[in-house]
Order: sequence, then structure tokens, then C-alpha cells
Amino acid sequence: MTIDKTAIRDAATVIVLRNRMTNPMILMGQRGAKAAFMPNKFVFPGGAVDAADAAVPLASGLPGGCTERLAEQSQPGLETALTVAAIRELWEETGLVLGEPGTWAGDIPVDWQSFARMGYLPSASALQFVFRAVTPPGRPRRFDARFFLVDADAIHGDLDDFSRASDELSHLQWVALDKARDLDLPFITEVVLAEITARVTDPQPPTTVPFYLHNEEQSLFLQIKGYPMPEAD
Repeated sequence: MTIDKTAIRDAATVIVLRNRMTNPMILMGQRGAKAAFMPNKFVFPGGAVDAADAAVPLASGLPGGCTERLAEQSQPGLETALTVAAIRELWEETGLVLGEPGTWAGDIPVDWQSFARMGYLPSASALQFVFRAVTPPGRPRRFDARFFLVDADAIHGDLDDFSRASDELSHLQWVALDKARDLDLPFITEVVLAEITARVTDPQPPTTVPFYLHNEEQSLFLQIKGYPMPEAD
């Protein structure tokens, strides 16, 4: 079967924010020179959703409101797969663990065996859905990418130890938020950085999420509002 590499694939990206109240820094790495998508660019950890991601159980789900906004204008039931993909990609590309201590039940998927050996179950309780963007037409790869923000305090282990990372991203480093634009960045990463900078001191999930949508006719900058949350008793 031939795979259409120009078709839009769902993807998840993770922005890890460190020292947000004092000296905010974000984790970035550089894509390879031979990469088909965004070669040589500095990016956040992330990648496409795998078919197996939907079946991976989460120890804890997303915080209130994020699930509703993630589900808007998306394939039904995709929320879990996107969240799992974010945690998996963070682990694979940086070796950092976002999870809760626990033991897996049943067979462990191949992509999660090294994560499970660390003694953790994936957990999304610290993730916040903060941005969405669709790659413009005409690119060699197209993604419908959801960006998640997580405070580095939620990461288990040494934040400077990338020894378990794959080789997909090189030059993994913590970059001062106000210096990140000095790097060679994709356009959409610059837009996301502006959003993160604007809310860096607010630990609560956003009530609306920017959605940068490209199609054959036009580019739109929308706001995902999700469904109203029930009032607390």
C-alpha cells in the first residue's frame, strides 16, 4: 500500500517550560539536515500520532476544559491518541518522563517498553492544550499539530539528562524564552512562542486556544473555545 505523504497527519508537540516565574526557558532541539520536514530548524519535541497511541491507557487525563477544546473540529475520540502521542514523543526525543509511578497491566506496546521500565505510567494531568496549527499546502509533509504546554516541574528525573533520547533531534538544550527567536525557527514556532510568552506567568489552562488553519483557499486564525464547563456546586 502506498502512503500519501502529503496527506494531513495528526500530530502532537510538547513545549516544556522551566523556571516560568523567574527565568523562563523552553526545551528545543534541531532537526537533521536531511529531514524531509523542516530540515535544520530548531523545534519543540513532537511528531505524528501512531495508530497504537489510541490504545495506550493514561494514569490521569488532561485538566478540565482541555479535552473539550482538543475535541473541537477533530475526529471523534482522537483526544486520547493526541495526548498519548505528546507524552511518547517527549520520551522518545528527549528521554524525559511525563507520568505517574505505576505498573503496566497486560502487554506493553513496543514503543512504550523503555518508558515502562522506568517504573511509570503516562499521565496527562500536567499537560495543557495551548495551540493548534495546520501545515500550509505545498509542503513535503503536512500536519494538523496540537501544541501542549507542560511545566518542567512535572517531569520526573534530571531535566538536563538527555542520555535516553533518540537521535531524531540534535543539540537538545534549554533556551531562554526571550532568546529563542535568535535560533533558526519555523514560522509557526515563532507564532507559538509569542503565545507562550504572553501567558508564561499564568499556570491555568487557556480558556480559548488559537487555531492557525491553512487550506487551499485561505489562511485563517481562529479560536477554539470548546464546550462550556458545568458550574461547580
